[in-house]
Amino acid sequence: MSRNFTRKIEDFVCVKCGAEVHGNGYTDHCTECLYSLHVDNMPGDRKCDCMGLMKPIGALEDRHGTFIIHYKCTKCGIEKDVKASPKDNRESLLKIS
Repeated sequence: MSRNFTRKIEDFVCVKCGAEVHGNGYTDHCTECLYSLHVDNMPGDRKCDCMGLMKPIGALEDRHGTFIIHYKCTKCGIEKDVKASPKDNRESLLKIS
């Protein structure tokens, strides 16, 4: 299994809140509600069979002012951290912080 990031430029409609999200190749979650889907084994590979909803369960702000979102899959239970996007809804980030 390759550890290389695979950039995928994809637009999508959030399955949680219905927001239209315009991807830039690094977009991996809804910019409004912050939910995601468990679709990758390695970032960008789209090879995960789980397809569970990734619930944002926390966020921390690092020393550079960037938020890191902590996710837990509602189907398989895997947890992962993802860097927040500058386009992310600030209120949603603060709500889970």
